[in-house]
Amino acid sequence: MSLINTQVKPFNATAFHNGKFVPVSDADLKGKWSIVFFYPADFTFVCPTELGDLADNYATFKSMGVEIYGVSTDTHFTHKAWHDTSETISKIQYPMIGDPTGAITRNFGVMIEEEGLALRGTFVINPEGQIKLCEIHDNGIGRDAKELLRKVQAAQYVASHPGEVCPAKWTPGAETLAPSLDLVGKI
Repeated sequence: MSLINTQVKPFNATAFHNGKFVPVSDADLKGKWSIVFFYPADFTFVCPTELGDLADNYATFKSMGVEIYGVSTDTHFTHKAWHDTSETISKIQYPMIGDPTGAITRNFGVMIEEEGLALRGTFVINPEGQIKLCEIHDNGIGRDAKELLRKVQAAQYVASHPGEVCPAKWTPGAETLAPSLDLVGKI
């Protein structure tokens, strides 16, 4: 069953954020656009490249009213240790949620049960708490923050322009489509 347009399931967790341990719940996702970004584990190989890429683009996401939440099945203590020892991870300013029980990871359908780790799952959530984008990658395939940024821009555009949709490779300012009978077979 697809998670698209479903509500984020309730959760409570602890995150490492700005040098502190802070509570995070599904309620924190409401009222703004959010990205919940699952990755397999701290102190690994592809994961720091992805989290660092998001950190490098975090100011742009924030300027669009988007909060990012990194999630792995590690604890918030492990997130702090990684943050304190890795030059790449020390750049992160978004919350890093610990999910040692795997409850959040299972709620989003990205748990690898036999490993106790998450797949690379990316979820864009609107201010009402609905999942608008869901991408799940094999753990050997890293993601690109700039492509995610473009997808969030498209999701925000569609949300604020009822009756319009964004075609492939759409970027802000480009032409959109207004689905109608007149367009059938003409694109």
